[in-house]
Amino acid sequence: MRELAEQHGIPCLTSDINLPENVERVRSLAPAFIFSFYYRNMISAELLAIPRLGALNLHGSYLPRYRGRVPVNWAVINGETETGATLHYMVAKPDAGDIVDQERIEIAFSDTAQDVFGKVTDAAVRVIARAWPLLRNGKAARIPMDLAEGSYYGGRKPDDGLIDWTQSAVRIYNLIRGVTHPYPGAFTWLGGKKLTIWQAWPVEGQGVPGQIMSQSPLLVATGQGALEIRSLQFEGGQECAAAEFVVQNSMPITSFQENP
Repeated sequence: MRELAEQHGIPCLTSDINLPENVERVRSLAPAFIFSFYYRNMISAELLAIPRLGALNLHGSYLPRYRGRVPVNWAVINGETETGATLHYMVAKPDAGDIVDQERIEIAFSDTAQDVFGKVTDAAVRVIARAWPLLRNGKAARIPMDLAEGSYYGGRKPDDGLIDWTQSAVRIYNLIRGVTHPYPGAFTWLGGKKLTIWQAWPVEGQGVPGQIMSQSPLLVATGQGALEIRSLQFEGGQECAAAEFVVQNSMPITSFQENP
């Protein structure tokens, strides 16, 4: 991003936009608009009041659903079949101002969060392309957001990737694909060592949750169905396919655990 800005002679700052010196810098520019694209911090009311024609945010969901943090990851983790991109005015509450334009995208069952983020990004480009001429000419829509029809989610930490084997295979699969690369990953414990599962697939099967049902393929029982593990990695080790993992670790192991 910095390189792109420099190519066009645009200053690029990475300090907190809410710092007093940055507020004054924005004020001196006297902008018509402020745009926020996946900015991680809340922008102060003082800043939002500066632009003559408004401050707008591009959010990675079909608002008012999935307001808040990491909306793409949450949508995948929750097994949604669609999400979207929304351009809206910023107000004091996060992701709560009037909607200018938005577009839905499909979430395929095989999509990872990174796949969905790519789709949302493409949709965001189309939304901005449609909205910018209308905003500039004062003809853009302002559709009030009904927060009662939506949902709000907070941020996620790496420890939130712990797998609960009593959940269904589909729900665990959704967690895995929702936090796989480039995110920290979903994990379990095996022989006292942290084990990250990067890729899996839900299949039929029945057993004690966490129990290893088969080594070829590597199948693990869940609260409902089974999970075929396809790619995994011990902490400090190298990621590898399940078949290679079984050979390398001479598996007399019988089950995964939720605690070391």
